Amino acid sequence: MITKVKNILMEYTDVPEEKINDDSRLIGDLGLTSLDIVNIIVRFEDEFDITINERSIASLQTVGDVAKKLNELI
Repeated sequence: MITKVKNILMEYTDVPEEKINDDSRLIGDLGLTSLDIVNIIVRFEDEFDITINERSIASLQTVGDVAKKLNELI
């Protein structure tokens, strides 16, 4: 799962794959904006045919948080 998450995140950031890990913060380390995160969430929802609750989005601070949430929903 983490590889799929990284691949999608790399479409929205210039950070090299080898620098993206479970602890990478979406906004701080990857330089994503809140608009980027909304677009990424939509992409994950489309990719995995899931719905991520809006309340859950605020808790998705790191790459690991995203992978964990996706694993819960798939």
